[in-house]
Amino acid sequence: MSTESPSSGLRALLREDLRAEKPYGAPQLTVSAALNTNENSYPVPDEVVADMLAELGEALPTLNRYPDREFTSLREALSAYLTRSGTAIAPDQVWAGNGSNEVLLHLLQAFGGPGRRAIGFTPSYSMHSIIATTTGTAWTYGRRSADPERLFTLDADSVAAQIADAAPQLVFICSPNNPTGTAVGLDVIEAAYAAAPGAVVVVDEAYAEFARPGTPSALSLLAGRERLVVTRTLSKAFALAGGRLGYLAADPELVDLLRLVRMPYHLSAPSQAVARAALRHTDTMLSTVGAVKDQRDRLVTELTSLGYAPVPSDANFVLFGGLADAGHTWQGLLDRGVLVRDVGIPHYLRVTAGTPAETTAFLDALAALGPTHRINSGDTN
Repeated sequence: MSTESPSSGLRALLREDLRAEKPYGAPQLTVSAALNTNENSYPVPDEVVADMLAELGEALPTLNRYPDREFTSLREALSAYLTRSGTAIAPDQVWAGNGSNEVLLHLLQAFGGPGRRAIGFTPSYSMHSIIATTTGTAWTYGRRSADPERLFTLDADSVAAQIADAAPQLVFICSPNNPTGTAVGLDVIEAAYAAAPGAVVVVDEAYAEFARPGTPSALSLLAGRERLVVTRTLSKAFALAGGRLGYLAADPELVDLLRLVRMPYHLSAPSQAVARAALRHTDTMLSTVGAVKDQRDRLVTELTSLGYAPVPSDANFVLFGGLADAGHTWQGLLDRGVLVRDVGIPHYLRVTAGTPAETTAFLDALAALGPTHRINSGDTN
């Protein structure tokens, strides 16, 4: 009889490159203000819920049949929505999945894998590197600026040089960037594309709808760039995190290649129905974006007044520094019913812009912790 424990035996069977990894996940706790996962704090409006129920009423009796494998009507709705931005996007340029993470998985399955490399610029969305690892794709951790005047930003020359050194098959650029909230200029995207003639360049725009006026979208660069991809989601601005619908826009040929790696009928009929209904009510679903941006800007202003160092944000969250011990402050806020995100950057935490009441709860809790939580604890401003 083997004396080896079942758990150690199974771990020995696990792929070697996964044995030291930990599952991705953020705490899901019952608190008065859950501001750790960048969800939209506003519920789906009643009129949209009613339309979703009507769509589901038509879809549910047909669940004995597989859903539309090509999610044709959903792609048409997504292309119409993207075209509202001023750049014409055709249905055959659109792909969708169960959250943008599945879309990212499809890209890495198709263009990454053993013997191939991807690069991203940290700190950034951790799932880019995690999904790369799960597909056997080597990962290069690119660098963002450490200059206090340009902290966490990217410039075209630096990005181009790092890409040239890495020689990747995929490049990931997040704009607005998670967890820093910083947006990227189109010159950076153009430089990345030019520096990577053998790579697919992925611009993750999950938070694009929250960007400040004048912030450009990489959608405007798609024409004539067959290796450029822009990913989006309905989770954030559309308040549909539980709906799990992410999508991308790219060259039609690139979209066609993703069919090689997707699972058959990967988007369920209920998922397609809910997303179609949400997109029919685009203006209603996006009606809270302005309110969220107001709270984001309020966070930047009031965190500064409290003596912390918030990073100007184009997303629905704010990364703020100046903390003596980020973990200690995280726990102190949680003890007061406020859950924020410790993103692993020393002296920084990230807070989602929620409702006015949630924002007040966070600011009040942070203020109650007192100046000892700041690096410069002698500053009582």
